Amino acid sequence: MRSSIGMEMRAPPERVFALARDVSRWADMLPHYRSVVVERRRSDGHLVARMVALRRFGPLPLPVTWRAELWSDDSDPSTLRLHFRHIRGVTSGMRVTWRITPTATGAQVSIEHDFRRPLPFVGDAILPRLIDRWFTRPIATRTLRCFRDLAEAMDQDPALVRSEATEPA
Repeated sequence: MRSSIGMEMRAPPERVFALARDVSRWADMLPHYRSVVVERRRSDGHLVARMVALRRFGPLPLPVTWRAELWSDDSDPSTLRLHFRHIRGVTSGMRVTWRITPTATGAQVSIEHDFRRPLPFVGDAILPRLIDRWFTRPIATRTLRCFRDLAEAMDQDPALVRSEATEPA
């Protein structure tokens, strides 16, 4: 299953890219992330991180945990990219690509998810659709909103590291 979400941000693409690729600080910047622990840094720039985010169902917070290998690609300034490959958790095998492209007013940021997980007797479509609808899409949308608020707020206060304008945890 492939899905994509996107959002316009009134901030320079390089700023959004710098914030997003600094995954070791996501728990400081994003109120719905509880922790990101970088477990390994490789010489080629790839790293492996254990990530924990909260997905709320009304008043009930549900921790969602996964491990991902990630790397950034700034070789083409017209499309800055971050790549994630989930290596543990229910979403193991999911490939995620962030694309950050310049616009007249800032940046267009999209997150694309590609996930297939076959289950005996039901095929490879049901689990990815459930994961996308109930977890991936809500967490990624909130992540984009928080990064947008933070990147845009930095024009008023460049020292800002955590946006007070983001949604409560």
